[in-house]
Amino acid sequence: MARRRREISIRTQITWLSSGLVLLSIIIGGIFLVENFSSQLEKELGSKALSIARTLAQLEEIQEAVGKPGGWEVIQPLAEKTRLATNVEYIVVLDMDKIRYSHPLQDRIGTKFSGGDEDPAFAEHEYTSPAEGVLGPSIRAFVPIMANEGTKQVGVIVVGILTPTVSKLVHGMRFQLYLSLLAGLVVGVIGSMVLARNIKRAMFNMEPGEIARLLEERVAVFQSIGEGIIAIDRNNKITIINDEARRIVGIYEDVVGKDVGVVIPNTRLPEVSETGAAEYQQEMIINKINILANRIPIKVKTGIVGAVATFQDKTEVREMAEELTGVKKFIEALRVQNHEHLNKLHTIAGLIQLKKYQQVLDYVFAVTEEQQEITGFITKNFTDYSIAGLLLGKYNRAKELKIELDIDKTSKLTTLPRGLDSGAMVVILGNLLENAMDAVEGLEKSRRTIKLHISEDHPGVKIRVKDQGRGIAPEDKGNIFTTGFSTKGTKRGYGLALVKKYVDAVDGSIKLEAQLDFGTQVEIFLPWHG
Repeated sequence: MARRRREISIRTQITWLSSGLVLLSIIIGGIFLVENFSSQLEKELGSKALSIARTLAQLEEIQEAVGKPGGWEVIQPLAEKTRLATNVEYIVVLDMDKIRYSHPLQDRIGTKFSGGDEDPAFAEHEYTSPAEGVLGPSIRAFVPIMANEGTKQVGVIVVGILTPTVSKLVHGMRFQLYLSLLAGLVVGVIGSMVLARNIKRAMFNMEPGEIARLLEERVAVFQSIGEGIIAIDRNNKITIINDEARRIVGIYEDVVGKDVGVVIPNTRLPEVSETGAAEYQQEMIINKINILANRIPIKVKTGIVGAVATFQDKTEVREMAEELTGVKKFIEALRVQNHEHLNKLHTIAGLIQLKKYQQVLDYVFAVTEEQQEITGFITKNFTDYSIAGLLLGKYNRAKELKIELDIDKTSKLTTLPRGLDSGAMVVILGNLLENAMDAVEGLEKSRRTIKLHISEDHPGVKIRVKDQGRGIAPEDKGNIFTTGFSTKGTKRGYGLALVKKYVDAVDGSIKLEAQLDFGTQVEIFLPWHG
């Protein structure tokens, strides 16, 4: 297994980055400083060499001796004396033929000068020129020797001064440089640590990765909540609005950053943000929809920074409650039973008006016998009145829809599994039978049959509901017991999800066999001691 790479904390990253920037800045600044110092030093040495050369060029002894046989005997002592006094590397006096009349090395006197940069000096120009010699880099000053009160050039004076290299300058300034680097680094590290600590504190001591993950989790949570959520800041600008809120209020464009009063009037969020008083379970109408809303101020360190509202469509809440509690199914069962009794009374009244008294008696006995048979069977084999009433109601409901509900004669349920009450069993049986009736309703008579079998043995209770209805598409099988999934339209998909919840609560199992257009069979097992 690959070892997970250890993440570097934001405090360490900021400290290293800031310290590195400070160190880099000091080094770059030091380089520029040394280069600038070297350039200024060369200019100063060049000016010094030029001044010395000008002074020597004005001496009459040199003007008269240069170019004359034996003139070096006069010029050499003057040049050497000046060289030693001014601490320059060399002073060379040349005649117009570039012959040396002075030089620190005696054997070079009388030889020809060949520096390569001396030609302008023989055209009465004075200047400085860098050169690279045996002893290292130098700066040379060239000054023409003008005789006869400056009207005739008789030679050139060359003064050379060695210039220090950058490495020599750095070596000479190493103590100051090291001290500057150390001081800058200490200041940079301390400043970086203080900055990193303040930034980390402002981020609630969280790393950037943790903040990003928290933001993603927050967005996912907001979108998964079945309620609408809208939040505003202290300036009444919308900061959060999830998809459910957009659906309820009918807003699908991007409204984050806009004034909530302009986008959704009458939310009362600005008032809650201003007063700091929360409001719970308040009914209001938004976009012609009656909603139930909670409005709460958002507080950070005792200061109010905004407000958030959570709300639901009240109609949807009521419909969901009716579906989950089974109220609608019981009401439907009572309505069916009442309708069936009225039909029977109308039949009896018609036969009496026709004076078919024997047929009246036969009809009454037949109806009574059938009702007593199914009622007796259910009340005998199902001791819980809620379950018995549900089965009787579903039986009558199936008859009205021209559906045959075949309850196996061996079915019985006298004891409920541990962990499930009668209400949970009503939800399980009611949803299974209701879905089966929906699947066969409207089909040909041969397919409008539902078989129900309930048995209780040693391991637990087994419930099997089988129909010959429309079946389930293969791609939908995995979602049948998912909350909110339904093939019958919106605002459905909670019944079977609740069934699975009750079955899972007692460690039961659900087996689903279904094929599109060939019916469905659901088998549920509920252990006695779940």
